[in-house]
Amino acid sequence: MSLSDPIGNLLTVIRNGMRAQKETVDIPASKLNGRILEIFKTDGYVDDFQAMKNNVQGSFKVYLRYQNKKPAIMGLKRISRPGLRIYKKNDELPRVLNGMGTAVISTSMGVVSDREARKLKLGGEVLCYIW
Repeated sequence: MSLSDPIGNLLTVIRNGMRAQKETVDIPASKLNGRILEIFKTDGYVDDFQAMKNNVQGSFKVYLRYQNKKPAIMGLKRISRPGLRIYKKNDELPRVLNGMGTAVISTSMGVVSDREARKLKLGGEVLCYIW
């Protein structure tokens, strides 16, 4: 089965897992999903993730983070989608909740967080927000 929006699927699976108070969720593996999960891990939104080799594509087992039984992720929002791509220059990059959240940007140097894109002075496609 092919997905028309794998990033939207990633965000939905994480959002539903948080609402259901799950410890882990499984997400189809891809390089893009792996890089987005690395950003979530370095910013402290998920505890860890591991690549599981169970079929041809494989999957990621994502360990969700909770603080005092409250999810570390308060919100996830898909910005650029297959029907409407959103691109921003380096001086127009969004600040999620005045820097309290993170925007994930796809640049020519790969997928990076908004802070890293500003540091590298790169613009690109705004994939999603997390706070």
